[in-house]
Amino acid sequence: MDTATQIMAQAAQLFAALPDSIYPLAVILLGIAAGLVLHRLVFRFLTRVIGSKQGISDSLLRSARRPLRLGFVLIALITVLPNVSLPGNWESRLQHLGMVMLIILIGWTILLLTNLYTERSVLRYRFDTEDNLAARKYVTQVRVLRRVIDIVVVILTTGAVLLSFEGVRQYGVSLFASAGAAGLVVGFAARPVLANLIAGIQIALTQPIRLDDVVIVEGEWGWIEEISATYVVLRIWDWRRMVVPLSYFIEQPFQNWTRESASIIGAVTWHLDYTVPVAKVRAKLEDLVKASPHWDGNVVNLQVTEAEPDTLTLRGLMSARTSPLVWDLRCEIREKLIAWIQAEYPQALPRLRVARSRPDHEN
Repeated sequence: MDTATQIMAQAAQLFAALPDSIYPLAVILLGIAAGLVLHRLVFRFLTRVIGSKQGISDSLLRSARRPLRLGFVLIALITVLPNVSLPGNWESRLQHLGMVMLIILIGWTILLLTNLYTERSVLRYRFDTEDNLAARKYVTQVRVLRRVIDIVVVILTTGAVLLSFEGVRQYGVSLFASAGAAGLVVGFAARPVLANLIAGIQIALTQPIRLDDVVIVEGEWGWIEEISATYVVLRIWDWRRMVVPLSYFIEQPFQNWTRESASIIGAVTWHLDYTVPVAKVRAKLEDLVKASPHWDGNVVNLQVTEAEPDTLTLRGLMSARTSPLVWDLRCEIREKLIAWIQAEYPQALPRLRVARSRPDHEN
């Protein structure tokens, strides 16, 4: 007979000799001790498999250590309680309580590990660089999916806890069986939540918007500051905040200036007299743009876009690496070119011509 068999036989004899009043408590304590020992063995095995490197896997394992310990204890209690007899049928009540706590613990652990993984995985991506498209893609996808997962886990955990009660389970079965007006009311009430949840999944996968994107929504120009589970916060250029439902970006048209790249072309318009020397203005525009630190070296051009009765419309095109830079570039070139025209060709500024007819006696 080996050592393990001897230990089990001695434990059986010890429990058989216990008084009936102490036996249930001893079984419960033994179950808790067994859960703690099993947790220690499993955790030691996982630590050896994963290793002790300071990576995401090791961080997740260390964060899950305490929830796992409580989970093993609850599983042990749920397992041993049917084998004991407590006054007032308390063993079934404690078993149900342990089941509810285990369900909540599982949901809480999933939320904890999901949030920890997403926060650790986005640390290496930075937004304070000019070419941050890849970072914005990844961080947006991870954070939006995390919020969707949080909502789904909370809903499933709450449903599992409620269904563990016999009365709620019977009501739920009868409700699904009837599928009548009550079901329609519940479905209609949950429609905004489900619409935003589905919109969140679509935005995470297709990414019509990303964090730090420059967009125009309802005529307002700003940056995507936050994407939550139900709404998007737009930071407008004058520091105001616009809160937009998440489903808006799936159902309504809007402008995204940084969809594929942060680089953008800006336009400046001047209304000048017909006497303006267009070729010289074009040359001066190119000189001013090329001398500006905001220009990215790609696009600079001047075109006559309109010929109205009193003025010509000149449009200058210029590009920059980001939308804030192109805004500064447009303002700079607009001001400097007007100052140059005022100094060199003042007659080319807009003027109103009035034709005076001669009196009859002068004819």
